[in-house]
Amino acid sequence: MNKKKFFSIVMCIALCIGVMTACGSSSGSGSSKAASSASESAGSSQQASAPEGNKLKEFSSDELLSGKHHVQMEIKDHGTVTIELDADQAPVTVTNFVDLAKQGFYNGTTFHRIIPGQFVQGGDPEGNGTGTAGYNIKGEFSANGVNNTLSHTRGAISMARTSDYNGGSCQFFIMDADYTAFDGQYACFGYVTDGMDVIDDICSNTRVQDQNGMVAKADQPVISNISVID
Repeated sequence: MNKKKFFSIVMCIALCIGVMTACGSSSGSGSSKAASSASESAGSSQQASAPEGNKLKEFSSDELLSGKHHVQMEIKDHGTVTIELDADQAPVTVTNFVDLAKQGFYNGTTFHRIIPGQFVQGGDPEGNGTGTAGYNIKGEFSANGVNNTLSHTRGAISMARTSDYNGGSCQFFIMDADYTAFDGQYACFGYVTDGMDVIDDICSNTRVQDQNGMVAKADQPVISNISVID
C-alpha cells in the first residue's frame, strides 16, 4: 500500500470516527462512542446512532436564511476566525448555526477533538463529543438528496453528525487541509475567510490524548464567543 493511499484511509477513519459519532451514541456512553468505528468505505459495520428522543427540527420558509452570512469566532488565547456561511447551498444548516450563535449557545464551548493538520471539531456543550442542542437537523448533502456543491477543502466548515444522515445538531468541524472524499457525505456550509493561521495554531499546538484526536478538558481551546455580523 503506497503512502498516499494509507494517508487517505487513516484520515477517513479518523474523521469519520469523530464526525459520524460527534453528536452522541446509541447508549450515550463514551466507551460506546469510542468503539464506533470509521465509515462504511473503510469497512465499518458499527456506528453510533442519534440519541433517543432527539427530534428533527424543521424551519419554515420564512425562517430559512438565504444568501451569504458572516460570523466571527473568538477563540481564547488564539485569536479570531471569520467565516462566510452560504445559506443558498445549506439553508437549514446555516439557519441553525446562526440561530444558535445568536442565542449564545456556542459561547464557552470548546474544540474537544483535533487531528493535527486535518481538522478541528467543536461546538459540543458537553465537551466530549456526545452533546447536542436537543434536536437534530436535516443533513444537507447529496447522499441525503440535497444538492450541496460546497467542497471540503482547507478552511471549510461542516456539520458533524451521527451515522444518521439527519443526525447533525450543533457540533461542527473546520478543515485544516483538503479532503474532498467527504463531499456529498457531510453538510459543508461555508468557509473561513480570515484566521486560518488561528486554526493552524490550534492544530499544531494543542495536546491530544490519542490517535483519535481527543483533547483533555483542561487543554481544549475555548470558543469565547461567536458573533453574527450579518
